[in-house]
Amino acid sequence: MPSLSPLIPILTNIGLTDKEAKVYLALLESGTSVVSQIGKTAKINRVTTYDILEKLKEKGLVSSFTKAKMKYFTATDPEVVASSFEQRAKSLTSSLADLKRLQGTTSHPRIQYFEGLDGIKAIYEDTLTAKTEISNFSNSAEIRKYWPTYDKDYVAKRAKKQIHLKGLITDDEAGKKVQAEDKLYNREMRLLPKDRYNFTNEINIYDNKVAIISFADELIGMIIESPEIAETQRAIFKMCWEFADISSNMKNNKNNLKLF
Repeated sequence: MPSLSPLIPILTNIGLTDKEAKVYLALLESGTSVVSQIGKTAKINRVTTYDILEKLKEKGLVSSFTKAKMKYFTATDPEVVASSFEQRAKSLTSSLADLKRLQGTTSHPRIQYFEGLDGIKAIYEDTLTAKTEISNFSNSAEIRKYWPTYDKDYVAKRAKKQIHLKGLITDDEAGKKVQAEDKLYNREMRLLPKDRYNFTNEINIYDNKVAIISFADELIGMIIESPEIAETQRAIFKMCWEFADISSNMKNNKNNLKLF
């Protein structure tokens, strides 16, 4: 029997709590069962399991019936669950224009705050909606320290969506490794001296948004949505990008002179 643990994050990503995911998976594994058996499989006490099952019923993930004064529960087929969420997503997408109209066009920036690794992942997920090239300031080692599968989970996905990225990164071992894989991941990175420009956070500029992520003391981030702020940040990035090119050429010329 396959382990249930790898499946839990998939269910928590669609809005279930950790315990709800465990109970649903336990019920799938057990088949139609009574509360005591489901709780035993999920390793959750009987009273808590019953409460969770009732919540899952409200969400359409579980059904029940009574036989010989015993209540039995059955998990909704995963294909039905997936289809239901797909329909909800389509309904939301079709209503985006109306929702945007409700949001209105205000002159002040719209700011969203995020915390923890899941929050940071949500910021990166938003960059995958970019219609423009992404301009990026980053420290290559920092994000991979907290998110070891970052390249597989995010970078490869961005490249597949053909969202090009220009980035400025610190000139260290991690930065050089990232730059060496530019062609593979649809990006162009330039190195900046680590002793002078050591980034401890990351900035992504795309569309009318600026995403800022801090790795200093705790994982926190924000997305600022403002055409004016985004354009100003792009201008700053362009200036730094051109400087990095000049700096690189000067370094190469200096190294060439040493050969004579």
